Amino acid sequence: MESGSAFYGGEGLSIDPKWLIDPKLLFVGPRIGEGAHAKVYEGKYKNQNVAIKIVHKGDTPEEITKRKGRFLREVTMLSRVQHKNLVKFIGACLEPVMVVVTELLVGGSLRKYLVSLRPRNLEPRIAVGFALDIARAMECLHAHGIIHRDLKPENLLLTADQRTVKLVDLGLAREETLTEMMTAETGTYRWMAPELYSTVTLRHGEKKHYNHKVDVYSFAIVLWELLHNKLPFEGMSNLQAAYAAAFKNIRPNADNLPDELSEILTSCWKEDPNDRPNFTQIVQMLLNYLSTLSPQQNVAPRRTFSSENTILPPESPGTSSLMASRGDLGDTPKGKREDKPRGFFFCFSECY
Repeated sequence: MESGSAFYGGEGLSIDPKWLIDPKLLFVGPRIGEGAHAKVYEGKYKNQNVAIKIVHKGDTPEEITKRKGRFLREVTMLSRVQHKNLVKFIGACLEPVMVVVTELLVGGSLRKYLVSLRPRNLEPRIAVGFALDIARAMECLHAHGIIHRDLKPENLLLTADQRTVKLVDLGLAREETLTEMMTAETGTYRWMAPELYSTVTLRHGEKKHYNHKVDVYSFAIVLWELLHNKLPFEGMSNLQAAYAAAFKNIRPNADNLPDELSEILTSCWKEDPNDRPNFTQIVQMLLNYLSTLSPQQNVAPRRTFSSENTILPPESPGTSSLMASRGDLGDTPKGKREDKPRGFFFCFSECY
């Protein structure tokens, strides 16, 4: 890739040159998250605190091609949509490794936040307020023809004051078309819509029809978590939960909730996708419910999160090879600590 030029991938995808980042200006700090195909680090870009997602390239030619396509899809979609409840996209680079750079959200994931409060529940106004943030982010994505396909608390991050939720990780997102056949069993089992399965076990990579309503089902499961602060389908494995939802039409218990909230939940997780509301309707239902609540008396208890890397050392040390030094593309050997002390940065400098 030549500096300043767009790069291209499969499916006719391309990246606007204005989003390309100069890797020499990118500094990588401590790891803050990890997924199946990428690791996320706190870092700096032009002295701005950022989140840096380093995508694993894969080991085989087929895997490399697939992951590059997924990377390009994510960057393309991030660059197309902007919303206050979507993580802010800053830029990307393809070499020396595939990197997505976004704003740094230091409030932690919604999953960690909820677990930290157990056995307490969120105050209803706060729970519904978070749900409204999520619904508005999804409304924006769907308005652009994008299906997220992996909506869950791990992909929802809080701002520093823990008052606002933002949706992250479009790695599994796809553009929706009327005729597209998409990969089945995409997402995370416990939050996946029933239509992502068939009555016969799907072969790996099999394609089938579904649409944006899969996100509505996932939203319902997340909303249930916000209201109850429990893991949905508790006591079941991920596969058992998926089987119960898809083949037995079992859902989490929506009893003992206000009628308005129960109606939102049950309508969003209906078996027939056509019977589920869209996110514009969901936003309005949530707003209507919020209008019935008395003014908030107390704010939710919160922990304080702050970046310890607010000041970059005058001469941040470079490395002869970022990947060799930090093991970003492989597993950390047993007995060895991968992350360096906080405040110590590596850079994609002249070593490439």
